[in-house]
Amino acid sequence: MTIDDRLEKLTERHEALTQTVELLARNMDRLEETVTVTSRAILDLVTIVRSHETRINRLDDTVG
Repeated sequence: MTIDDRLEKLTERHEALTQTVELLARNMDRLEETVTVTSRAILDLVTIVRSHETRINRLDDTVG
């Protein structure tokens, strides 16, 4: 294998690694967005659960 062959192979590997890092960065951005949306949804659910819990407690107090 000549030096030119080695350099070409190294260049190809470098390009492949660069593409992989770019894909990973994009996937990380998407993951961060998904986590943000999921966190907001969970907070909304917590609010709903607390609201229902308060209602149930009030109903229990009036019945019992």
